[in-house]
Amino acid sequence: MPNLKEVRTRITSVSSTQQITSAMKMVAASKLRRAQMAIVNMRPYAKKLNDILKNVTNSLDDDSDNTYGEERVLNKALIVVVTSNRGLCGAFNNNVIKRTRQLLQDNFAFINKNGNVDIITIGKKAGDFFKKEGYHHIGSYDDFYSDLSFENVSPLATELLEKYSNREYDNITIVYNQFKNAATQLVMAEQLLPVVAAESQEEDTTQNNFIFEPSKKEIVESLLPAILKTQFYKTLLDSYASEHGARMTAMQQATDNAQEMLRDLKLKYNKARQAAITGEILEIVGGAEALKNA
Repeated sequence: MPNLKEVRTRITSVSSTQQITSAMKMVAASKLRRAQMAIVNMRPYAKKLNDILKNVTNSLDDDSDNTYGEERVLNKALIVVVTSNRGLCGAFNNNVIKRTRQLLQDNFAFINKNGNVDIITIGKKAGDFFKKEGYHHIGSYDDFYSDLSFENVSPLATELLEKYSNREYDNITIVYNQFKNAATQLVMAEQLLPVVAAESQEEDTTQNNFIFEPSKKEIVESLLPAILKTQFYKTLLDSYASEHGARMTAMQQATDNAQEMLRDLKLKYNKARQAAITGEILEIVGGAEALKNA
């Protein structure tokens, strides 16, 4: 039978933990509402731009006019890994790291063996992991989440586009969590560059009937970078909303687990207290019987 003082100490400790997890859940829920609104409002715009991007790419007569859609022999690749700066959000960060390692083994195994896969991380959790494990980590961007805006994200997106157009990389892929709802996040590995052309389907044949002014090349040079920057920004909004959804869910589960532990501990405490009282009564009765027989 556990000591009453020990059980009381554990009850106090678990109760304190429950208050913390409950408070963290409410904070995450508050941040999630704003983050969810941002990504939900962004998606229709980003989707339309993505459709335009793919259809414009299909409309080009010469691949040389489209630097960002040029298919090359894969000699060097860059992976952008998007996680959070903080933990306590379930498997949110581990899932992204696991997907990145799988990508290195399955898609980039040969060039990775030769040291030709670079990794850029957004979020301290990914940065800490890939530095520690000895991957070719070339940069960390951990300050985006303090003020997540298109203006702050755009310079990195511009840098990625320049690296691809300068042929420093033949493929740029982003690994991140896509927000579905507060309880569900989908781990995605999306190819940012080269731009994947739209599949030829009969769903909307009029989309390819564009009239280009002033010229296709000038439009591609100005329009495509802007669209790709927007897609990159949408990726970070997705990850940000997913992080708060994962943290809210994790803190809810932690609060529920604490409640179950409190229930069990209080039951143990009551049993131990009952046993102690029963023992004291037996001692008093035994003493009284001894005096009576003396």
